Amino acid sequence: MERYLIMKDGTVYTGTAIGGSGTVIGEAVFTTSMCGYLLTLSDPSYYGQIVMHTFPMIGNYGAIESDAESDKPELRGYIVRELCDVGSNYRKESELDDYLKKYNIVGIAGIDTRALTRKIRSAGVMNAMITDSLKDLPEKIAQIKKYKVNGAVEKTSCKEPTEINKPDETHKYRVVLYDFGAKRNIERMLEKYGCSVVRVPYNTTAEQVMAYDPDGIMLSNGGGNPADNTGVIEELKKLNAHKLPTFGICLGHQLMALSFGAQTVKLKYGHRGGNQPVKDLETGRTYITSQNHGYAVKADSLDPAVGKVRFINANDKTVEGIDYTCAPAFSVQFHPEACGGPKDMELLFERFVDMMKANKK
Repeated sequence: MERYLIMKDGTVYTGTAIGGSGTVIGEAVFTTSMCGYLLTLSDPSYYGQIVMHTFPMIGNYGAIESDAESDKPELRGYIVRELCDVGSNYRKESELDDYLKKYNIVGIAGIDTRALTRKIRSAGVMNAMITDSLKDLPEKIAQIKKYKVNGAVEKTSCKEPTEINKPDETHKYRVVLYDFGAKRNIERMLEKYGCSVVRVPYNTTAEQVMAYDPDGIMLSNGGGNPADNTGVIEELKKLNAHKLPTFGICLGHQLMALSFGAQTVKLKYGHRGGNQPVKDLETGRTYITSQNHGYAVKADSLDPAVGKVRFINANDKTVEGIDYTCAPAFSVQFHPEACGGPKDMELLFERFVDMMKANKK
């Protein structure tokens, strides 16, 4: 069955229907990841967005839900050049199209994804619609133009505190994980490095966090505009005064910067994929990282008395990490816990644990 992708500028791409049924509007973005498509689908940071893969064939190992980063996909729509009908993997639980239908993710296949990537890189991220009909096209374009991603953190955060694992001889450090749309692998990595984890909702107060008597605080990834989360930023300001070891990832990195008085800005088309080069300004070494974000911290907005830029993107020089000098805290824009990407920066979890160990002494 024919399906259409309508862009905000009126461009129409004709393809084939995949996944669920209906009409969806979202912010069209692209990811350059060559593997880990299920991790992309289940990453809550894609809330409100229509995600396109630049890699030409998707679905070659089917769907393995046990690998998912969340309970269900939060993205609005899905775009691929070619969908593999029969995946080949001994762990396969279903075909990818079955997974899309299960969660009613409306998708389109068979369009020229290279042309669409060039459009987004040239014009910037733009809203789009996936639909089965071109009827009333002017009205549809008007709807597309009005769309805005709202409430991403509120919609994807957990609703109640959850103790992921209890303290024991192996897990000595108590960490409160703020869930702004957290990927499961953050929990797994904290456990791996000897942490007892309590995941809490986005609206947990500083007082409630301190009641857990934590050794450290983890600020998770998430979707949407970081500056929209004014309540969270105010609570983080209160927590900063306690000078607990704090580690922020992606949205958590941006929210920490905002709590320390810096500013954020929306990027033209963002960084999404598993091949983003990041330079460590302290050592001069460059790492390949996994990323998924559309906003960045403004380097010149960071008070030198508060912190310093530690990592930058080797392509566009945007801020990729901050070391704070006024508190035992650091944050990164990329994903050191990436399961479907490079593991070069996994060592940052070790750094976090060392920080908690030193703070205890």
